[in-house]
Amino acid sequence: MSLSDFLKEWNNSADTVLVHTSGSTGAPKTLLVEKRRMLASARMTCDFLNLQTGQTALLCMSLDYIGAKMMVVRAIERNLRLIEVEPTGHPLANISDAIDFAAMVPLQVYNSLQEPDERKKLMNIRNLIIGGGAIDNSLQSELNNFPNAVWSTYGMTETLSHIALRRLNGPLASEWYTPLGGVSVGLSANGCLTIDAPHLSDSTLITNDIAELNSTGGFRILGRADNVINSGGVKIQIEEVERMLLDYGIDNVAVSCCSDEKFGQVVVFVTTRNTNDKALNNAISLLPKYWQPKHIVKVDAIPMAGNGKIARGEVRRIAERLNG
Repeated sequence: MSLSDFLKEWNNSADTVLVHTSGSTGAPKTLLVEKRRMLASARMTCDFLNLQTGQTALLCMSLDYIGAKMMVVRAIERNLRLIEVEPTGHPLANISDAIDFAAMVPLQVYNSLQEPDERKKLMNIRNLIIGGGAIDNSLQSELNNFPNAVWSTYGMTETLSHIALRRLNGPLASEWYTPLGGVSVGLSANGCLTIDAPHLSDSTLITNDIAELNSTGGFRILGRADNVINSGGVKIQIEEVERMLLDYGIDNVAVSCCSDEKFGQVVVFVTTRNTNDKALNNAISLLPKYWQPKHIVKVDAIPMAGNGKIARGEVRRIAERLNG
């Protein structure tokens, strides 16, 4: 979708806008969301970040997804000057304007850090929010000394982009997300995050994310409930395994499982054919015994959804082929 197409849809007489989910955990879905709720979400973000009329906002993500659509709506709500560039891996390559506010996916941030000129531009963004994928420890470390605010977002299509932010750099850096104004969170009976945001939804949203709450109303995410492997009664959170692999320098493994007659489920690593087997085996030896894979499957490329997240459903299908 182009910017002109979205603006045409935004300015038509309908009360709703069509949005698509990412498909990272299953088949993509289409949703109709109310424009008034999108404006309410935009207002919450602009207030949290203290964005002011006339400041510049960078649109550098695909308008097929809610994250980019909401950047446009924030510009409309707060009368920001929107600068649009092609949604590539190097969004700052041809930017000459000072940017007050930008939203990127982790890959765009990573790529920008590799080029000295783009890195300098990235550092000068006054408020940078990063969403749509995991931010590993090495990337966060690269951002830690940035002079301006860098944030990780928490949200989903159903919450009209993010409902909480956590600071990634400086003395305010934290692993805990702070909900935006008007948003409160809790836990369901099975430990999943619940979200109450009257401006965004008339009912409580029960997520699929296992979370922990703190005493100040913040939360942190431990992993997705449907990403738990139950192997012989031991519950293994997929994201925790992947985070530990990243700590050991292994960044091209998708953790999944397949059914097993003895244990019910066993861990499967899906990785690329060019993986350094010695480095991978060394990392595996450092994992807790019950996190170590029963099988390793080599593929040409790890399946990814359109927004850069691992396509968990497809990875699971690859793992289950081990059972014939």
